[in-house]
Amino acid sequence: MPMNAAAPPDTTPDATTDAPAAPGTIAHEIARRRTFAIISHPDAGKTTLTERILRAGGAIQMAGNVRAKGERRRTRSDWMGIERDRGISVVTSVMTFEYGDCIFNLLDTPGHEDFSEDTYRTLTAVDAAVMVIDAAKGIEARTRKLFEICRLRDIPIVTFINKMDREAQDPFALLDEISSSLALDTSPATWPVGRAAKFVGTYDLYRRELHTTEPLEQSDPRMVQLSEELELAEAALPEFDLESFNAGHLTPVFFGSAMKEIGVTDLLDALASFGPPPRDQATETRSVHADEEAMTALVFKIQANMDPNHRDRMAFARICSGRLQRGMRLKHVRIGKQFALHTPQFFFARDRQLAEEAFAGDVVGIPNHGTLRIGDTLTEGEDLRFTGVPYFAPEILRRVRLDDAMKAKKLRQALTELAEEGVVQLFRPQDGSPPIVGVVGTLQLDVLQSRLKGEYGVSIGFESTPYNLARWVTGPREKLETFCSVNRSAMADDIDGDPVFLASSAFMMRRTAEGQPELAFHDIKQIGQEIG
Repeated sequence: MPMNAAAPPDTTPDATTDAPAAPGTIAHEIARRRTFAIISHPDAGKTTLTERILRAGGAIQMAGNVRAKGERRRTRSDWMGIERDRGISVVTSVMTFEYGDCIFNLLDTPGHEDFSEDTYRTLTAVDAAVMVIDAAKGIEARTRKLFEICRLRDIPIVTFINKMDREAQDPFALLDEISSSLALDTSPATWPVGRAAKFVGTYDLYRRELHTTEPLEQSDPRMVQLSEELELAEAALPEFDLESFNAGHLTPVFFGSAMKEIGVTDLLDALASFGPPPRDQATETRSVHADEEAMTALVFKIQANMDPNHRDRMAFARICSGRLQRGMRLKHVRIGKQFALHTPQFFFARDRQLAEEAFAGDVVGIPNHGTLRIGDTLTEGEDLRFTGVPYFAPEILRRVRLDDAMKAKKLRQALTELAEEGVVQLFRPQDGSPPIVGVVGTLQLDVLQSRLKGEYGVSIGFESTPYNLARWVTGPREKLETFCSVNRSAMADDIDGDPVFLASSAFMMRRTAEGQPELAFHDIKQIGQEIG
């Protein structure tokens, strides 16, 4: 077996900094943070891997998986009723735990494309992503889309090729597909020992260690095959380069089986060793550095009714710089008022605990009653607005039909709360007709219907609308008011009160836009900012 494999990266938690910070300092605490998301095509094993990571990190005693039956199926990251019923993730879950002298903030994102907005917003809050690939299927459509989002933000990618315990493609073919399909250099960090039913573990190319579930003789065909493949991999594939990884140009690749808990510890050790600490975050005026003394935070997600008994409303905020302390008063930049931080909380899916303090890179929950929205910035006084958190124009528009007219007021409140949470987009027609919801995919409508019934006791149905497209409209005030007046039946206001034009087809949208050269029609709206 070759002994001149790539040298391992520095395995200290501060490997990515020039010099280790003194223990107990803010800089040291920030350097310990690892905030990452797990992305994949549906059914690649993302949620199962999440559960195994939590177990390997000592956060849970028994890991669940979405294919198991009965109580064994109760994964911690999929806590909603509809998630458990369908075996899919439909909301982003946040899990904070400690491993290897690092604090991990793991964000398990929805894999289904119908929830792409939630995933996109989550990726604004992470410093790295673990890309999970099915060993049999390789790169799939959803994986490619999520990767492109990460590439736009230069997010470093760690690749985990899952399900090696089943019939799988050749490892070299998988690495070549990643390299050619995603234009991403690949550097194997581990190598599979055996295939399918005979898969028993991995060989760590950095530490030159064999990690198998059973002892193997050197004469075992799997060891012979391993030795031959390692020689070829060493000759043909690039060594790991930390700078290239941090720039998003190279991905270390790990092989394993989340179901059998093979390769999971390899992945965790690597994230602790060379995973990026908190990155700089862009604002409208400057970049915010993680080690700045002043605390800043970005709200990237709202979750209503995590505890149905208390009708609570939780804002998930990524701390972008400095240290958060319980009880501090912060400036809510959008409304220009002070915001008291009485009960910030750390999360473990739906479970929570009070956060006395937190540092840049951490994700905390802030209970509120509608004060905070997605895209809001909190600071210690500076007027900053973090960027990169968008709304996309929906692809499906449906009118909401209320089954019980006596619950109209409750429906208005529920739709507003769920729209602020990002479950759907809400458009209120200016002519006073029933509200219209906009979604990326039909599964979002199922989730809306399920949550309205289960959390608010409101039964609804959906009716088709004559509209297929929605665009935000901006321009000179007089021109805009005239346009809204003339097209009143096709105009609506979004959750922020911004005007939206509804068109029956792409042709009508183009025709309208050509007839209004002084107005602009947008398919993307930057949350918390004026549309430009």
